[in-house]
Amino acid sequence: MCRLKKISSYLLVVACLFFAAACSSPASGQAGTNRVTVFEGARLITGDGTAPIENSAFVVENNVFTRVGRRGDVQVPAGALRVNLTGKTVMPAKVDLHGHIGYQHDFDGTMAKEYFTRENLIDHLQRLAYYGFSAIVGVGDLVDRSDLHGGRTNWGDVPLRVRDEIIPGAALFRTTGTGIAWPGSGANGHPSRMDVPYPVTTVEEARAAVQDNVRMKPEFIKIWVDDRGGRTKKLTPPLYLAIVDEAHKYNVPVAVHNVTLADAKLLMKAGVEGWLHLPVRNGEVPDDELLSIIRDRIARRDRPNLWFNPGAGSAASSREDWNDPLLRETISPQQIQEHWGEQLAKMTPQSVERARQNLKQMGATNALKLRAAGMKVVLGSDTGQTRFFIGWMGQLEFENWVWMGLTPAEAIVAATRDSAEAAHINTGMVTAGKNADFIVLDANPLENIANSRKINKVYLRGQEVDRAALKAKWQARWKTAVNTK
Repeated sequence: MCRLKKISSYLLVVACLFFAAACSSPASGQAGTNRVTVFEGARLITGDGTAPIENSAFVVENNVFTRVGRRGDVQVPAGALRVNLTGKTVMPAKVDLHGHIGYQHDFDGTMAKEYFTRENLIDHLQRLAYYGFSAIVGVGDLVDRSDLHGGRTNWGDVPLRVRDEIIPGAALFRTTGTGIAWPGSGANGHPSRMDVPYPVTTVEEARAAVQDNVRMKPEFIKIWVDDRGGRTKKLTPPLYLAIVDEAHKYNVPVAVHNVTLADAKLLMKAGVEGWLHLPVRNGEVPDDELLSIIRDRIARRDRPNLWFNPGAGSAASSREDWNDPLLRETISPQQIQEHWGEQLAKMTPQSVERARQNLKQMGATNALKLRAAGMKVVLGSDTGQTRFFIGWMGQLEFENWVWMGLTPAEAIVAATRDSAEAAHINTGMVTAGKNADFIVLDANPLENIANSRKINKVYLRGQEVDRAALKAKWQARWKTAVNTK
């Protein structure tokens, strides 16, 4: 009898522990808890372009912002955990719409299809989180597709599985699938990526590629319209217009890597929504006809949410920028020297100033004209390719918009709210109902946009990212990589 009582007591304890664990487990893989936290005292940049809130307070509950305002005006729920951010500046986390992550071992710079694993993709999402990114859209991702001749590539489904996860301490991931291009004119650079897009040469293949691509439920369909300086053929108007038409039958947006003004006009008239890089490049600039097409589409509300990545990249960065602790914490000195050493050695104050003047000219004659016509600037860094260090390239792109002609406040809105809206992700602003994704800074980026690198903490879905542990993990890999060479 005594033994039975002991067993019953033991089972009761186990049941209670099981019940408690079940109650505290996050639903649907969501990282976080139901606790309520109020963050107080910071200068708050909300991401909507309004003046910052000095001595702010904002409440996070169930991984989202619930109340935002001035300290003392915001009602704080009883029992809330309080975090004092006096002396800090808070801004929303950034979103990158143009990433090529997954292919690279960032600790040694090598790339291969074999590296596109769940573990490596998550490592890249953690790197983005370290830099204050809440989400990224992968472009040209390695995922099984039709070969357009009755077979399949059998590349697996890693991007689709990671897209459906919410991983603590990592940016959210969305995917476009593989994209569509004329054979050899799609993803360039490292060979691991060059055969990934659907290779189409006929209208029938173009429509079949879209039909297969939409089965992945892509964020948008990426197409390349570029002859790579005359080295290859490119998608012809009948092909890319068929792609756009077929995609829109399924109500899937299309985003394009394009170069010429003539193609830009046809693509804009056809209803393309997004532009990865500038719509017009290589010496050509938007003319009155293209700007009129943009304004007309917006006025008629014909897929009016038009966006583009300026492609400012690292153009205006200085040697001092490349010595910044934020970069040096995440990328090994060997990697920086291998990929950027020669360029950095040639860099002078005069060459940096010329680059900044060129970027300002590009803004005045191209990017800012498109923006004035109604297109939105959004963040797209091309990150993940060799030399395009993950997180760092998005940071430089964002900063260089100010040299291009945006104010720091405008650059922050573009990289946060507008980028999140273009990606259809519930982030990018510090306001009630949005995911509690924010960066705590040691200095004010409205005074100097480079202050956005001075990251004290990053919070994703209301939970602090363990940046110290991530840094230690990556730096241990550097040593291993160096010792095995």
